[in-house]
Amino acid sequence: MSWYRCKKPPVRRFDGNKLVIASHNAGKLREIAALLAPFGINVSSAADHGLEEPEETEDTFVGNARIKAHFAARTTGLPALSDDSGIMVEALDGQPGVYTADWAETPDGRDFPMAMTKVWTMLEEKSATLPRKAAFNATLVLAWPDGHDEVFEGRVEGEVVWPTRGDKGFGFDPMFLPAGETETFGEMDPNRKHEMSHRADAFRKLVTGCFA
Repeated sequence: MSWYRCKKPPVRRFDGNKLVIASHNAGKLREIAALLAPFGINVSSAADHGLEEPEETEDTFVGNARIKAHFAARTTGLPALSDDSGIMVEALDGQPGVYTADWAETPDGRDFPMAMTKVWTMLEEKSATLPRKAAFNATLVLAWPDGHDEVFEGRVEGEVVWPTRGDKGFGFDPMFLPAGETETFGEMDPNRKHEMSHRADAFRKLVTGCFA
């Protein structure tokens, strides 16, 4: 009987100069485009290609990120990068998690001030202990038209605070205070946030695996 270790296949390198960002979220697009800028890649968005947003039917970040990335890659014939991210609040058993954007949905579009108020109200109703720990999670999926993909996950720990602070971020940024910091993501200079965010953590892994 022969004994051997199963080796993980090598990460596929990105060798093109065009990449679709599989998102319609303007804030995410700005962040990802800024992180990709040093690589001289021609970035376009799902909206630039007239793509509809596919239905996100999975209950994990990686599952939904894969749906978006593969849909964009198949439809455009170009490599596509998707992000599925959300805030997980410890006292709410990890909610809203993968449903972070859903908590902000209204008939007139996404209302994140309403969603943040909902989170804090639920914490108050539970008399949750301070500090109210939370974490932002991000999963990046880089998919190719042939169906191959690479997955990279990032996380940043912190707490949720009230009242919300700052208008420089998007989503739940104004109520998230990273561990060891005095400014929320909503108050923080975007360059500083890009250095330490959950998306930046995942992106560093993506760069090391596929671009560096």
